[in-house]
Amino acid sequence: MKSKPPFSSSPPTLSSSSSSPALIRKARLSPYLFVLLAFILFVSVLYGEDFACILSPRPAPDRVLPRPVLSRTDQKAEDDRDEEEAAVVPFAVRRTAEGGGGCDLFSGRWVRDELTPLLYQESECPYIQPQLTCQEHGRPDRGYQFWRWHPHGCSLPRFNATQMLESLRGKRMMYVGDSLNRGQYVSMVCLLHSLIPEGSKSMETFDSLTVFTAKDYNATIEFYWAPFLLESNSDNAVIHRVSDRLIRKGSINKHGRHWKGVDILVFNTYLWWVSGDSNKILKGSFEDKEKDIVELPTDAAYRMAMKSLVRWVEKNMDPKKTRVFFTSMSPTHGNSADWGDKSGGNCYNQTTPIEDPDFWGSDSRKSMMAILGEVFSKSRVPITLLNITQLSSYRKDAHTMIYKKQWSTLTPKQLANPVSYADCVHWCLPGLQDTWNELLYAKLFYYS
Repeated sequence: MKSKPPFSSSPPTLSSSSSSPALIRKARLSPYLFVLLAFILFVSVLYGEDFACILSPRPAPDRVLPRPVLSRTDQKAEDDRDEEEAAVVPFAVRRTAEGGGGCDLFSGRWVRDELTPLLYQESECPYIQPQLTCQEHGRPDRGYQFWRWHPHGCSLPRFNATQMLESLRGKRMMYVGDSLNRGQYVSMVCLLHSLIPEGSKSMETFDSLTVFTAKDYNATIEFYWAPFLLESNSDNAVIHRVSDRLIRKGSINKHGRHWKGVDILVFNTYLWWVSGDSNKILKGSFEDKEKDIVELPTDAAYRMAMKSLVRWVEKNMDPKKTRVFFTSMSPTHGNSADWGDKSGGNCYNQTTPIEDPDFWGSDSRKSMMAILGEVFSKSRVPITLLNITQLSSYRKDAHTMIYKKQWSTLTPKQLANPVSYADCVHWCLPGLQDTWNELLYAKLFYYS
C-alpha cells in the first residue's frame, strides 16, 4: 500500500476573486503565513537530502510490502516453508550437522494420510514396468499408497518436481545396481515426467543402460544394471538368472567407465550377495581357460565390493560438483513368523505396516549395514547413505505380491495357493519407493 504524503498534492481550488491584489497583500501580511513559510524553509534545509531520496525514482523490487496477518496455523506453516526455503543449497554442497542441517530422517513412523494428493498416479506414468503395476494387475486395495513417513524431530520436505528438474538442468543423474534400484529409478522418472511436454522426453535402453531424457532441460536420468557393481556372470540386463553366480574381484572399472561424468550417482547392491552363505569370487578373468575361483563368506565378499566402490568414487568423483548416494538394503517379507504371525504366510494379503517400532527383520542386514558404515566413513569423497532399511522393514503391505506380470506362466498348483508365488521382494508403484526418492531429495537440498 502506498503511504499518503504528509500534505495533499492537489492545489486548492480558487475562485476568480481570490486572485485580487488586495487579498494577496492581505495574505502576505498574515503572521501565520510567515510562520508557515519559515517552518517549510527549516524542514527543507534539515531534511533536503531525505526528500531528494524519496522523490528520486527507485526500482520496484526494493520495496518491502507489509505481510498479511495470518492465523496461528497459517503462520506456522509459512514459517516452516520459510525455514525450508532458507535451507535449500546447491546439490553439490554437502552440509554438516554443525551447519544446521543435522537430522535423522530415517528414524520415524508411518502415518496414514489419505488427504495429501499422490505425487503421481499409476495410470498416468507409462514408464512403470508391468512387474510393478499392482493396480493394473488386480490388486483390490490402495491403502499401501497412503502412508507417509514422518521422521522424529524434523519434517520430510514434500517432493518438489520443479526444483528437482531445475537442479538437473544440463546434468546427468544415474541409478546403478539391481532391480530394486531400477524401481527407485522408475519412481524418480514418474515423479518428474508430467512436467515435461510429450515431445520433449524419451526413454531408450542400450544393453545395461536405460536413459530417460528431458530435452528442454538437457538432462538425463539413467539406470545402469550392475547387480554386484563388480563384473559378474549376471551382468546381462535381460538374461541374468544364473544359478552359479560368479563375481570378478577388482573389476569395478568394467562398469565404472559408464558412470564417469555423472553429476548425481545413486548406488545399491545387496540381495544378490545373500543367496547363500558365501560367494564365488573370480581372481582372474572370465576369458581364462583355467579359472582361479575362491569362496568368500558373504560379509567378506560384500566388504571387498564396497572397498572397490570407495576407491572408484575417490578416483572419479569431485565432491564440489557431484553427489554420491548409496541406498541401503531393501528388506523382504517372505516369512510372516518374522513379525509374530505363525500362520506360515508371507507378504501376501498384508494391508497394513508392522507397528512394532523396534522391528528390524533379518540380522544379516545389520552386519552388512555395519560394513557400509565402516567402509564409507573412510572415503575421502562423501558417500551419503540413504538408510531405507528399517523404515521399509515396517512395510510388509507394500510389495507387489501376486499383482504383477509374472516372469513365467503359473502352474495350476501355484494358482491354487497364491502365497506360493507372491513377490515379497519388489514394491508397487506408486508406493514405498517414492518415499525413498523423497528422502534422496531431502538429502540433496535440505539435510546433510
